[in-house]
Amino acid sequence: MADKDTLVHVEIFGQDYAVRGGDDPGYVEKLAAFVDDRMKEISRTSGAVDSLRIAVLAALNIADERFQLKDELKEANARAELAGSGTEERLAKLARQLDAALGK
Repeated sequence: MADKDTLVHVEIFGQDYAVRGGDDPGYVEKLAAFVDDRMKEISRTSGAVDSLRIAVLAALNIADERFQLKDELKEANARAELAGSGTEERLAKLARQLDAALGK
């Protein structure tokens, strides 16, 4: 996060947290909302009730999504190099998909 940290109060899965963030508290709130949504989704679909277990499952889910998108980006870069055209458009599309998946 940025050099200038501010304290942002967020709620994730019913728990309040004070998070040190950068200049943009809205960004931290957006991240917290993303994690909260993912934990609620995991809770609904897995039937788990223990918040620690739900947090770990959500973290694994988010990490899996990140790794898959990173691999897709690598593959797209390789294809773009081979194709030699449209590289910037493909990278921009994958970057948008990655941002959307990460809630940016």
